[in-house]
Amino acid sequence: MKKILYLSALSMFFVSCSKGTKTENIDDLIKAKNVKALNAKKTSLQSDITKIETALATIDVKKEEALVSVMTVKDTVFAHYIDIQGSVNTKENIIVQPEYSGTLTSLPVKAGDRVTKGQILGKVDDAGMSQQLASIENQYNLAKTTFERQKNLWDKKIGSEIQYLQAQTQMTTAQKSVAQMKSQLAKTVIRAPFNGTIDDVFVEKGQVVAPSVQGLMRIVNLANMYVSTTVPESYIGKLKVGDQVDIFLTSLGKTYKGKVRQVGNFINPNNRSFGVEVGVPNPDNLLRPNQVANLKIVDYTNKKTVVVPTNVIQEDGAGNKYVYTVEGSNGRTGKAKKAIVTVGKSSDNVTEILKGLSSNDIIVTEGVNNISEGMKLNF
Repeated sequence: MKKILYLSALSMFFVSCSKGTKTENIDDLIKAKNVKALNAKKTSLQSDITKIETALATIDVKKEEALVSVMTVKDTVFAHYIDIQGSVNTKENIIVQPEYSGTLTSLPVKAGDRVTKGQILGKVDDAGMSQQLASIENQYNLAKTTFERQKNLWDKKIGSEIQYLQAQTQMTTAQKSVAQMKSQLAKTVIRAPFNGTIDDVFVEKGQVVAPSVQGLMRIVNLANMYVSTTVPESYIGKLKVGDQVDIFLTSLGKTYKGKVRQVGNFINPNNRSFGVEVGVPNPDNLLRPNQVANLKIVDYTNKKTVVVPTNVIQEDGAGNKYVYTVEGSNGRTGKAKKAIVTVGKSSDNVTEILKGLSSNDIIVTEGVNNISEGMKLNF
């Protein structure tokens, strides 16, 4: 019989007793202040209660049974994560600007083209600098020839030192003029600053261009992507370069494996946090700057421990954490046993158990709220 039936029986017993003993007689005794009779009544009732308790103790009570789900715990690797949000970015994402103002005479690329570092992206009209360079180069060649002849004569002790030094100075000056003109002319040629993809072109051939906010085109390298985020200062010392990171891109529904590549050395006084950069591979070229990313950064690892679903851990009136284990299991049935446990960190709906469970212990995972110590379990 269930315990509730015992309570009902006990209740019925007292009801019957009250019917057999007139309550008004007790009231009369109280009014009459008959202490002797009241003590006799008390002794009689206590004797009846003792008989009931003795009888209940001798009855073979059948335990309740419950249908539950169970699992066998095993030693495993447990990792605790910091869950934060970040933004995908790349340091190679720039607006290409012309270094020289003028008419765009050449534009050999278009949006979507892959380019390599140093590749020509366009040319600006040099306003006659090419002809000036040719003239200066001729002057340099003449000055060089004059210097070489003067040097030969000087080596033979013919001529004056002044003539030799003048020839040398003229050649050096002409050489510098050529270098300067080449440098200016090079600014009319627009080259790719790194390997990447032309994301957009904002100008057309024949247009007059100059450095501006709009620029000429945007070039992006998607091969060197990272996620930037900020972490509360309480995690200082828990994160280091090389830590493993799971990066989930909501827009793609994909998770990427990355590593911390930089940890900031400055605490932002406004939000008490520091910056972290996480390198992320982009083999499919699906990542884009400014995508939102959810990061799980490992800040604690236990290479050999027991973990259980967090929702199976309960707490008793004394504040002890416990789970129900299965004793005497034959694969289908067993008895419930309360196991006091010491818990560690929780992550991904599982909790680390530091004490109280061992590998191969069987715990109850479903139905824990409907069982008690010693109850027969079916699973």
